Amino acid sequence: MKQLDDFYLNQEEPIKGIFLALKEIILKQDSDITNTLKYGMPFFSYKGKMFCYFWIHKKLKQPYIGIVEGKHFDEDFLLQEKRSRMKILLLDSEKDLPLEQIKFVVQKAINLYKSGIVKI
Repeated sequence: MKQLDDFYLNQEEPIKGIFLALKEIILKQDSDITNTLKYGMPFFSYKGKMFCYFWIHKKLKQPYIGIVEGKHFDEDFLLQEKRSRMKILLLDSEKDLPLEQIKFVVQKAINLYKSGIVKI
């Protein structure tokens, strides 16, 4: 857990504050969600199955939520770029977090597992 905590604490503001707020928002969505460090980044899992993660866009230098099963999403606010499976919700560090979009995407991702569309 120390490495995960260090990841958050070692980020510079405003990214640090954004990631910490996002962590709380996501963990509150379902009691079966856990947060671990994988591949050097915070991943969130539902019943052990990874469904989203946090990272910083290399070119734009903006934080984002990566949706592991993004191919199941059609929302135009999600970016696919050159990814075949994943999509991202890019966040503007100069603006308030889009809470409704975040909650919607997290719930939709979890429902992929709950409904059996993606096997646990």
